[in-house]
Amino acid sequence: MKQAENILSLIPQRPPFVMVDELLFCDESSTKTSFRIIQDNVLVFNGKLSEAGLMENIAQTAAAGTGYKANLDNIPVTVGYIGSVKNFEVFELPKIGDELVTEIKIENRVFDMTIISGTVKRNDELIAQCEMNIFISK
Repeated sequence: MKQAENILSLIPQRPPFVMVDELLFCDESSTKTSFRIIQDNVLVFNGKLSEAGLMENIAQTAAAGTGYKANLDNIPVTVGYIGSVKNFEVFELPKIGDELVTEIKIENRVFDMTIISGTVKRNDELIAQCEMNIFISK
């Protein structure tokens, strides 16, 4: 299992817009992160992480994997952009104090675009999922 001590060295996002806490695993085809929801999070409304927060959590999990690989290759972490989202389903909004485990799987890479599928779980219960096209800037 691959772990990172400082998530900020792996992602281009900075507080207060960080939606991942720790890299739990990363290999060539998948990445897994954890994230504890706090009250001061900018995407928490009425005590719950919003749909946008869940979507950003999935995207930042992909960014953490890309950043981890960049660090291994001793190259700068690049910025990525969500190009599109398909089949975004939210089964329940997580609340303050919940810890999420998010996993992305790389489905395909085409030039500067990576197609991923992502799932967000709380206590092994699926609470959100989607597919994304992410563009990596060079």
